[in-house]
Amino acid sequence: MQLTTFDKQLLNLIQSGLPLTPAPFADIAKQLGSDERSVIERIDKLQERGLICRFGAFFDAESLGYKGRLVAARVAPEQLSAVALAINALPQVSHNDERDNDYNLWFTVQSRQEEEILRLIDMVAQMEGVEEVISMPTSERFKVNVEFQVK
Repeated sequence: MQLTTFDKQLLNLIQSGLPLTPAPFADIAKQLGSDERSVIERIDKLQERGLICRFGAFFDAESLGYKGRLVAARVAPEQLSAVALAINALPQVSHNDERDNDYNLWFTVQSRQEEEILRLIDMVAQMEGVEEVISMPTSERFKVNVEFQVK
């Protein structure tokens, strides 16, 4: 899919957040010289084509009473996809990443209940292909904002 100038401008605008207004897509459309429906349809198309992999809000989970853990797992390469899909299906997991490392799958888990976190990590440790799991409780939070300016 070839990105149009409109696509590039739209992607640049939505990376930094939506306007906190009753009609955020209409506000974005106005900036782009377009209409709300076109903006929404184009975002849908960009998602369908895989150019937008996640579109949603990020919350400060800690302020909402959640505890978090970063978990590193060493997974047999032939089981990596299946384990990653199973982990992605867990509502307590915000994301996971494959790494080129002995611990080749890293994910974050959040819950209000410490017992639930430990139970979930134990469940992952028992999955076929998982060789070892290291659980690292959050001690300090560093938030890095990454935006890719599309040109």
